[in-house]
Amino acid sequence: MPLTVVNHPLAQHYLTHLRDETTKPATFRTITRKLTTLLAIEATRDLRTAAQPIRTPLKAIDSPILDEELVIVPILRAGLGMVDAIVDLFPEVSIGYIGMERDEATAIAKNYYRKLPTLVGRTVLLVDPMLATGGSAARALGDLYEQNPARVRVICVVAAPEGVQRLESVFPEVDIYTAALDEGLNDRKYIVPGLGDFGDRLYGTY
Repeated sequence: MPLTVVNHPLAQHYLTHLRDETTKPATFRTITRKLTTLLAIEATRDLRTAAQPIRTPLKAIDSPILDEELVIVPILRAGLGMVDAIVDLFPEVSIGYIGMERDEATAIAKNYYRKLPTLVGRTVLLVDPMLATGGSAARALGDLYEQNPARVRVICVVAAPEGVQRLESVFPEVDIYTAALDEGLNDRKYIVPGLGDFGDRLYGTY
C-alpha cells in the first residue's frame, strides 16, 4: 500500500495555516478546500483516459478525455469539508456518505449512517481529514469493498503512523494520499502535532 505525502510547497503552506490554532473557521474552511484540491490532483494522477476526435480551429485531432467513473465518499462530518474541492475538479462525480462518530472514552468510531451509490467497477475516493487510529477508515473501507469497486484511494490532510499501519495490514491494496505523516497519537488518540479536532475547527463547534 503506497503512502504518498504531498510535499508541494503550497500544500505545506496551507497545512501550516490549518495547524495554526489562531486560524478562524472561515479561513480554515477555505484553506481546507485549497489543500484538498492539491491532494486530489495527486491522487487522480493516473486516471484512465480515452482518445476523442475533436477539431481545433486549425485541424482535426484525437485528444484525451477522462474515461473513468469516480465516486467521492466523505466520512461525516469532517470529510464534508473536502468534498466541494473534488466536485469542482470532477463535476460528474457521484457522492456517497458514511457517518462515523468517535466515542471519546474509547476512541472507537461508531457507524450511524451509510448512503452509497453503485460502486461496482468505479474508482472511489474516500476522504477524511484525519487518519488517526485508522478505525473509521477501516470500517468505511469494509463497507466500500462490499460493492466491488475497481479501486479505492484514501485522501486525508494528516496521517498518523498508527493509522497507516492499520490500513496497510487490513487493506494492503489501498493507496493513501496525505499532506503529512505526523509523529503519532497521544494518550487520547489525537494526532500529534496534528491540528486538533478537524470537525470542530471546520464548523466552529468548540
